[in-house]
This record gives sequence, structure tokens and C-alpha cells, in this order.
Amino acid sequence: MRVTVLADNLDGESLKGEWGLSHYIEYKDKAVLLDTGLSGLFAENAEKLGIDLSAVDSAVLSHAHDDHANGLDTFFEVNNSAPLYIAKGCRENCYDLVEGRYKYAGIPRGILRRHADRIIRAEDDMMIDGGIRLLGHSTAGLERLGLAENMFLKRGCLGYVPDDFCHEQSLIFEQDDGIVVFNSCSHAGADNIVNEAITAYPGQRIKAMIGGFHLFNKSDEYVRAFAARLGDTGVESIYTGHCTGERGLSILRQELGDRVRTLKTGLVFEI
Repeated sequence: MRVTVLADNLDGESLKGEWGLSHYIEYKDKAVLLDTGLSGLFAENAEKLGIDLSAVDSAVLSHAHDDHANGLDTFFEVNNSAPLYIAKGCRENCYDLVEGRYKYAGIPRGILRRHADRIIRAEDDMMIDGGIRLLGHSTAGLERLGLAENMFLKRGCLGYVPDDFCHEQSLIFEQDDGIVVFNSCSHAGADNIVNEAITAYPGQRIKAMIGGFHLFNKSDEYVRAFAARLGDTGVESIYTGHCTGERGLSILRQELGDRVRTLKTGLVFEI
């Protein structure tokens, strides 16, 4: 399989980046788009790279935050057939608590209605094509992570409740010699996510974990402890960027060595 990073925080040699993430993934005879970044930049970069987004077979939204979903309208404009798979818990209800006020941080307002005919709500465990699987979280107690991040879901009469990341899902590709796991922000913890994949694929190699790890706002001690847990999973390669942050990347490299590779806009790699 071949992965092209269409948008990431880091600029490429001739491509602009942004605070967001978007991957174009070629797997067997299929093309999959994972996320659309913070704007339509992913599509501009795809055009510069000679990638035809109109030929994408399936699109996946990793979770319901704006820096991964704001380019969705652009995608639907350039592609008139691919379904978009969203998690069962995906709603227009994600908020950050900033200086005592709730600030909307979710998917574009009205997009679920505007493109209802193209959207498929994925179950917690769902095969979307041969060898391509979506996996929701099975780790308990994730709302404590949402609370620690000041991330909330607005739920009717309940008001604002800590985010339990029911709107986040992993995208897994099966290969003959193991699996490759994508999770764009890994709010549930990349170590937990790899362990969820291990449970779903007992005895199989975890060849790679790819995505942001949301470490930009964590202490050095936290990142080092996280690196130890992630290393203990046995994951063989780690491609990370976006919300991992430069300091987080540096510490991960110190702790896990050449297992860690940096994502950036325009990067192309094969697994």
C-alpha cells in the first residue's frame, strides 16, 4: 500500500501545510481518502501531486473535529460517487472549553443533512471493503481523557458532557503479513488504539501506526511514559505528525529510535 500525505502541519518542499490532516491511501486496486484537513487545501495539494480525487472509491472521517472535516464540502464537489464513512457517534456536537466558554470545534454545520445521501454511519466494527476495516473504541473510561483535554459533547438536556470519543474510529488495512492502523488524532491514546487492534487481530503483526497522537500539550514526563506504553505494544513502525507536535516527536524519537518517522505535507511512503 502507498500513502500520500495531502495535508499536515508541516509544509512539504513545494506544498503548503495547515493545522489538519488528510491522507490519500492506495490499497490493492482501491483509493481511500482519510480526512480532509482544515480547509480545501488537501484538494489543491492533490491536484499539484497529480492525484485525481474524483476517482476515490471511499472516504473516511476519523473523528468529528473541524481540522479533519472542514474540507468535506470540497471533497463532495470534486467526487460525486464515493461514500463517506463516519462513526456511529459522529454528530455536530463537539466543543472545546476555552477560558470558561464552550467553543464549537466540530464538523461543518449542516453537512450531515447536505450530504445525507453520501454518508454511511459505520458500526463499531465494520468491513467497508475487502481488507479495509473500521474499528470503534472498546477501551473503557475514555471520558476522563476528554475531560483532561477540555473536550466536550453537547447532549440535549444533559448539556455539555466530557467527550468519550464515540465519534472516533480507526481505519485498518489488512495485509498478508500483518495490519496497518490509521487514527488521525488518537484522542483515545495511540497505545490504547494499537491494543484495540491487537484484540481485533490476535497474533498478527502491527506493521504500522499512523496519525497524530495529540501530544503537543503534554509534559515531557507524560510523553516519555506514553512512548514506553506504545513501544510495549510491539508496533513496528510509527508515522506521526499533526497534533503530536515537534517536542512530542523529538521525545518519541529519543525513546523509540528509528521506529518513529515524521509526517509532513507531500510525504509519500509505502508499507
